[in-house]
Amino acid sequence: MMTQAKQGQDNFYIGTSGWTYDDWKGRFYPAGLARKRWLEYYSSQFSTVEVNATYYRTFEDDTYLDWKNKAPQGFRYVLKAPKTITHEKHLIDVEEDIQIFIRSGLLLEDRLGMILLQVAPSTPYDLKRLKKALLLFPDPSIVAIEFRNPAWYSTKTETLLRDLGATFCNVDSPIQQLTHVLTSKRAYIRLHGRRKWYSDFYENDEIAEIANTARELEHRGASEEYIFFNNTYFANACANAKRLIERLGK
Repeated sequence: MMTQAKQGQDNFYIGTSGWTYDDWKGRFYPAGLARKRWLEYYSSQFSTVEVNATYYRTFEDDTYLDWKNKAPQGFRYVLKAPKTITHEKHLIDVEEDIQIFIRSGLLLEDRLGMILLQVAPSTPYDLKRLKKALLLFPDPSIVAIEFRNPAWYSTKTETLLRDLGATFCNVDSPIQQLTHVLTSKRAYIRLHGRRKWYSDFYENDEIAEIANTARELEHRGASEEYIFFNNTYFANACANAKRLIERLGK
């Protein structure tokens, strides 16, 4: 019987970026488990998932309703905003796109945790553009913003996000050292792999460092924290997420 996994603390939502990876079978998913039951199994182990698929394509309403119905009480989905908004239109003239995306996301009801808005590396540093885009969301406080261009790492950016109640995404990757920025009551940490994108494995001392960052953000006032491992190759993300849950539970 699959039961909802307990996190170390109620305010930590720890999971992985996606759940439908074929190479997880036999590593994370039991070898004989049917694919249609993967989400059920995943949600018995973790309390949240970052849905990257919404960045690449649109889904019918039935898919969102299926996600909602398969997730246990307390589980949270984070939806990545479509690339049309962030990487094709670069946050300009995106009102209709955001409205369509949010209408779908709201079908998750209380299972919707946050929206991840990844600003493209080629999007110029333009606070007015970012502010206008964030105000198109019905509630900017549910939006976490990941910046891929270091030009956005500034006190002015942090001030804007604080003013709107939006969340700064703290990133760990081969090109970005993990930061400790807090701009709202929610914190967000996204872990891509420290030495290699998507295939790296975080060792115990690195998990301890991530746990310390999470505790620091908690002590500074974060009432909810979303932490996602995006080193999904070979199910590394699953092993690392479980280790972090254990670490924060001590």
